[in-house]
Amino acid sequence: MKQVNVAIIGTGGIAGAHIGGYKALPNVKVVAVCDIDVEKAKAYAEKHGVPADSVYADYNEMLKRDDIDAVSVCTWNAAHAPATIAALDAGKHVICEKPMAMNTAEALAMEEAAKRNNRILMIGFVRRYGNDCKIVRDFIEADAIGDIYYAKATYLRRHGCPGRWFGDVRYSGGGPLIDLGVHVIDLSRYLMGCPKPVSVYGVTFHKLGNRPELKVAGGNPWKSTSKDSGFEFSVEDMASAMIRFDNGAVLQVECSFDANIEQDVGNVELLGTKAGVKISPEIELFTEMAGYMVNVKPAGSSKLSFDGLFESEIAHFVDCVANGTQCVSPAHDGVILMQILDAIYESGRTGHEVLIGD
Repeated sequence: MKQVNVAIIGTGGIAGAHIGGYKALPNVKVVAVCDIDVEKAKAYAEKHGVPADSVYADYNEMLKRDDIDAVSVCTWNAAHAPATIAALDAGKHVICEKPMAMNTAEALAMEEAAKRNNRILMIGFVRRYGNDCKIVRDFIEADAIGDIYYAKATYLRRHGCPGRWFGDVRYSGGGPLIDLGVHVIDLSRYLMGCPKPVSVYGVTFHKLGNRPELKVAGGNPWKSTSKDSGFEFSVEDMASAMIRFDNGAVLQVECSFDANIEQDVGNVELLGTKAGVKISPEIELFTEMAGYMVNVKPAGSSKLSFDGLFESEIAHFVDCVANGTQCVSPAHDGVILMQILDAIYESGRTGHEVLIGD
């Protein structure tokens, strides 16, 4: 079994999921970590058993090491492209967290760097590795759903901006669309067979803004925390879009950090010629049988489990690096996702449909 040495750039929350995945594999060693907040990086390294002399504040210095095979990029969105390109140019394979970049131009530059250096660039579309995704794909591959011609992806929070840099467009590139919508747009498109987007009509709203903590009778308060630490709040609080694909299928998307709704919602629904299927969060199929309309649920739990989710994603990345396995979430899919996001933001700005070219 080939040994794979890994470095991690960015030691925030998502980096904990990455290193957990690496530590679960017998052929992987995390040999270095980097963060612009070097004290945070030192604490992260100590917690996870990374040597203190392998902590860096500058990833360019870290990438000079020839004992690093692969890199996880877990920074804020604005650093995804420069950190990824630097790692690829240093001859390392990369898994970059979603969203791939701040915009399509950056994403294309990242993809080109991977091709130029003959290295793997995998995008962290973690929902592709979920148990719920596998179940739905099993139904699709067995032709139980038929031709999927319409889909609806919803990721709405009533009051849930992650805060800090997530609310500052200079670091995030956008709000709930680029942070939450990216998950359900990619999952839906993946389940639909990865059709090519050709046009988008979208809207973005800046109505509720940086709302303060709100009370909940008899419970914990609703919090939205983009209000401190030197970051401004400059992203949309809600976005919606209609995406048309080259095969005639359509995907409708809704996402929000803040919206006056009853409760948070996270659904994906696919309409096919033989059945419809909904992840909400359990999986249910809507079809016909013996002349009756029927609703069918898989036995057991089909709800997305976070137990082993990131471990599966990281294990696949390491398999790609060590064994040349074909990547399930390649760079080009990240580029296409960025084209969709750019088009939604542009349509929201102009009020017009935006065509997506080759």
